[in-house]
Amino acid sequence: VQLQASGGGLVQAGGSLRLSCAASGRTFIEYAVGWFRQVPGKEREFVAALMWIRGDTSYADSVKGRFTISRDNAKNTVYLHMNGLKPEDTAVYYCGHSYEITTDKGMYDYWGQGTLVTVSS
Repeated sequence: VQLQASGGGLVQAGGSLRLSCAASGRTFIEYAVGWFRQVPGKEREFVAALMWIRGDTSYADSVKGRFTISRDNAKNTVYLHMNGLKPEDTAVYYCGHSYEITTDKGMYDYWGQGTLVTVSS
């Protein structure tokens, strides 16, 4: 499985971005996809996850009500819609593949390369 994350960039506080995670080599249909983020010197932290076949989702408390994870079956792609961005959302965002919705980054076996999101104040 190869994951390609994209969509990061520079945005002002209060703005929006949409991140994409496209898969090749395997479809997501029986698996889960999670978004994590990491800043230098800190652990990679859970942001959101989606169980493809059922559509179940999970969010970190810090992003609930602002971020939405969704999927496009035809494109085998998962999106992270980020609204109301804050400077503390600045990080490299990674998408990962797992077999269940989990906040444990150790349960994800494939990762995309990361995409940088910078939110200016």
